Amino acid sequence: MARNRTDSFDRIPAGSGPGGAVPREPAGAPRRSELLAALSLAIDLGLGQPMEHMLRATVLGLRLAALLETGEAMRGRIYHANLLAWIGCHVDSFELAALFGDDIGFRSDYYGIDAHGLPMLSLMLQRTGTGLRPGRRMAERARFAVNARTTVRDMIASHCSSAGQLAARVGLDENLPAILANTFERWDGKGLPAGRSGTQIPLEMRIAQLADTAEVFLRSGGLDAALRMVASRRGTQFDPGIADLFSARAAELVRGLLELDPWDEVLASAPAEAPLGEGELDAVLEAMGDFADLKSPWTSGHSRAVSALAAGAAGRLGLGPAATTVLRRAGWVHDLGRMGVSNAVWDKAEPLSAVQAEHLAMYPYLSERILARVPGMRQVAAVAGAHRERLDGSGYPQGRGAPELDAAQRLLAAADAYQSQLEPRPHRGALGPRAAGERLRAEAAAGRLDARAVEAVLGAAAGTGEMRHGAGPAGLTGRETEVLALLCRGMNNNDIAAALVIAPKTARNHVEHIYLKTGATNRVSATLFALEHGMWDRAHAGT
Repeated sequence: MARNRTDSFDRIPAGSGPGGAVPREPAGAPRRSELLAALSLAIDLGLGQPMEHMLRATVLGLRLAALLETGEAMRGRIYHANLLAWIGCHVDSFELAALFGDDIGFRSDYYGIDAHGLPMLSLMLQRTGTGLRPGRRMAERARFAVNARTTVRDMIASHCSSAGQLAARVGLDENLPAILANTFERWDGKGLPAGRSGTQIPLEMRIAQLADTAEVFLRSGGLDAALRMVASRRGTQFDPGIADLFSARAAELVRGLLELDPWDEVLASAPAEAPLGEGELDAVLEAMGDFADLKSPWTSGHSRAVSALAAGAAGRLGLGPAATTVLRRAGWVHDLGRMGVSNAVWDKAEPLSAVQAEHLAMYPYLSERILARVPGMRQVAAVAGAHRERLDGSGYPQGRGAPELDAAQRLLAAADAYQSQLEPRPHRGALGPRAAGERLRAEAAAGRLDARAVEAVLGAAAGTGEMRHGAGPAGLTGRETEVLALLCRGMNNNDIAAALVIAPKTARNHVEHIYLKTGATNRVSATLFALEHGMWDRAHAGT
């Protein structure tokens, strides 16, 4: 099969994939709970679980909360803690894959162990150096074993900090970030990053921890498997009181859990809320786009840029306010399905295997499937899910041709293709605006992209201006803004030093100053700072 080489994800053989008709758009704006439920579907993918895992865990958590007779405010926090306990899971995918080969596979295996001490070390060592030759792999294992606790603690601290920031970005209860910081803490005090124990861990998280893991064992092994797991982790990972309650009332708690539609039950149990206003909806969708992009430093800021290009191009084509709004929103969330593909694929510099290419070709379908569950978002879903289709049928996931692609879908495809060419990827460098424009026009001439859409995108891009390299917000110097751009790309101190021709110690000092001035504690929070302050332009970020 021919290869499509039009943008950043230019690594997939042309062909078709699964799809389906998009339902008619119902009236009314989405509620926050509906968007968060959709976000939980993306989280499931990053955990190596089937979609609706977190929804079922939320149902189970709420049933436990009912038996515990918690108050309404507590119940609302339990709802969100269960639904989004792993909201930060994707942000360390780059580092996790670098250590253990496959971030999604590692998280899936994590559920199978009482994650501390020897079982945890054994899992990590088994996966360390995956894909390396035996001698190199043994060396990597030895190196990791020496620094294992510090490495894992730092990674988990980053995860928890980022989870709190993301929770705040999507408008959750102000208490949620502190609750989510306890995701990896344990009743016996052997967790991370703070080593909290017992009732130092908020009740909301103690319930979420048990419900999350019990759902996996219930689904994969039945009720007896779930009961054995809970009994074996009683007093270690889990609160013994909650474990005993689950064991005593298990049949009641899990009744129908695997048969019901958890989407409907979770939304029926959501805290009372009004539909989102236009500005609120845009803010949540923009945060969801940032969420997806943070899976890899190679794509930080991508969705924001695509959204801006698509909306600007829509105005040039005279598509009208409604279509422009759909395009802007589809640009923000078109890559949510990336959560379902391992960073071992996204960050791979070598050619992809046939299996890896097949997995990668699924991500637009996953984006559409996630978004189409939300009433009021199905037009956005239909546009987002088609951004890798091509007029000649060579795109994916469905291999649609020109008669099946409307103006909005064609325009988002062109915007995504152009922006992606401006961005570096592990397997290729970035193009400058002129070369990217020439590449886009060549794709249009070959019949793969719509020529009018291409010209509209290039016109919108020409009007955006270039990134300024002066002093930045929070007192950042010009040099520090350069370092921040490279840090956002996932570079370590040595990489930054080499790129800027400075000493590693100097690079380290710059990074420390950036963290001090911005309040960031890790690469992810520094990236969010850059995005939120309009500092991130992938076309000029150290390429």
